[in-house]
Amino acid sequence: RCKNLSVSFWNSYWMLPSDVCGMNCFWEAAFRYDYMKTHPSEKMHLAVVACGERLEETVTMLRSAIIFSIKPLQFHIFAEDQLHESFKDILDDFPYEGKVNYTLYPITFPTESAAEWKKLFKPCASQRLFLPLILKNVDSLLYVDTDILFLRPVDDIWSFLGKFNSTQIAAMAPEHEEPRIGWYNRFARHPYYGVTGINSGVMLMNMTRIRRKYFKNDMTPVRLQWGEILMPLLKKYKLNITWGDQDLLNIIFFHNPESLYVFPCQWNYRPDHCIYGSNCKEAEEEGIFILHGNRGVYHDDKQPTFRAVYEAIKNCSFEDDLVHSLLQPLELELQTTMHTYCGRVYKVFIKQLTKSIRDLYARRSKGR
Repeated sequence: RCKNLSVSFWNSYWMLPSDVCGMNCFWEAAFRYDYMKTHPSEKMHLAVVACGERLEETVTMLRSAIIFSIKPLQFHIFAEDQLHESFKDILDDFPYEGKVNYTLYPITFPTESAAEWKKLFKPCASQRLFLPLILKNVDSLLYVDTDILFLRPVDDIWSFLGKFNSTQIAAMAPEHEEPRIGWYNRFARHPYYGVTGINSGVMLMNMTRIRRKYFKNDMTPVRLQWGEILMPLLKKYKLNITWGDQDLLNIIFFHNPESLYVFPCQWNYRPDHCIYGSNCKEAEEEGIFILHGNRGVYHDDKQPTFRAVYEAIKNCSFEDDLVHSLLQPLELELQTTMHTYCGRVYKVFIKQLTKSIRDLYARRSKGR
């Protein structure tokens, strides 16, 4: 719990340089603060779907969410039956201090088409499409893939719900910033959102609006509700989609672009943002807010920068002094990855993390 850390220590050593946050960052922070102040008791709902060998990865993601977040968290964990006991054993041992609750759910699909949905893309992946229909009493939800790491409070992305206009029902980040390396604009055989498509690994949803909306589509002149549109879309496009449920979401928001809020790339930072050279300007300016280690980069040697962050958070204890046990060793490890393109911009991996740790200890100090 950071026993030997003082305010003067932060002032003299760990205060952020002035270039970390410009005026844009200041006003964004002010907006989020106002939103949190006017929604003080709101519980944040976070959902994840875990199958196969994803237990450790999911727990590490949940750990990163707990460390920095301010408001209470409600986890909705959809997992194969054989993983439930392991999740219980691990999560019940976390020092929640009343901050976190969780519910475990089985993997379920509509009975008449369960087999088709299970084999779409990866096992269980398309479960996320049915969350608005399963969690009927949840108004808003942040869905994330198992390979996500939060480098700042969940509260901050949750506050984007307050920025939705009257037509927006969900928020996601673009699939690519650079069209020359984009997948959808070069290879897709179906409609997709915007210039380069959207990535569904981090998806913020106003589920009340999703359940109420009637969606435009290219199957019928009649608008369809969420529960009506999914299976017809799968039947029409199943021979043309590569990325499963993400492709279906791209098709839906292609026809309903007014319904999507697009947030910047540092809220869903993936290897594509640096493996061919840095192309997420927001991350260069403010750091990475949410790290997405897709393509298994947390578990191989192809992108050691991503793996270093994952290993550091996985091995971090809730009781640790995060400066000496997490931040300092991580920076040293990241410096060994500078032979890679992502390693050359390793500072974007710790810029926001540094600020999050500083803010965490400032909150704890005020709470004493």
